[in-house]
Amino acid sequence: MPALTDSLFFAIYPDAAAAGRIARLAQRVQAEHGLKSKPVAMERFHVTLHHLGAFAGVPEDVVAMACDAASQVALAPFDVTFDRTSSFPGRRSKRPFVLRAGSENNGLLELQATLGLALQAAGLAVKANSRYTPHVTLLYDEHRPAERSVDPIGWAVREFVLVRSLLGRSQYVQLARWLLLARGAGQKESARI
Repeated sequence: MPALTDSLFFAIYPDAAAAGRIARLAQRVQAEHGLKSKPVAMERFHVTLHHLGAFAGVPEDVVAMACDAASQVALAPFDVTFDRTSSFPGRRSKRPFVLRAGSENNGLLELQATLGLALQAAGLAVKANSRYTPHVTLLYDEHRPAERSVDPIGWAVREFVLVRSLLGRSQYVQLARWLLLARGAGQKESARI
């Protein structure tokens, strides 16, 4: 069986100002909690919407179906806010320590649900997750600091992205993006990179 080299997922990314605030928060909580692991690189901060799977190479058919599904999403831009840190379950030496949304982020939840339905309609298997927890991974560590509130970090979401992750290399490649636009009836607009 060929080795898995790539995974694909849909995500939103923070803008530069929010990414900078998230990076400073990651450094601060690492020091405050005495965590050994380094924070995630700033350019990798994202909120996953849907994971499409891990593959041996990049399956062009999956990419094409995912792009077709994403082009069906017609939502307006929205704001997100994240205001607490906590640990997620995981392997003992690699527990994700994350920035989470403590309050409702209805626009984000609507985007995740709408995209999920479009992916299913396109024939892609996506995990139905009634407990979707929007988060940004700050670092991975063996310790599990208690959940706590932090100063809110937010940004305006104007697009979502299809991302290729090169497994084991901590590298992401953005394959395509779709703009969220306030639209009149019948208008569609998307952009692929």
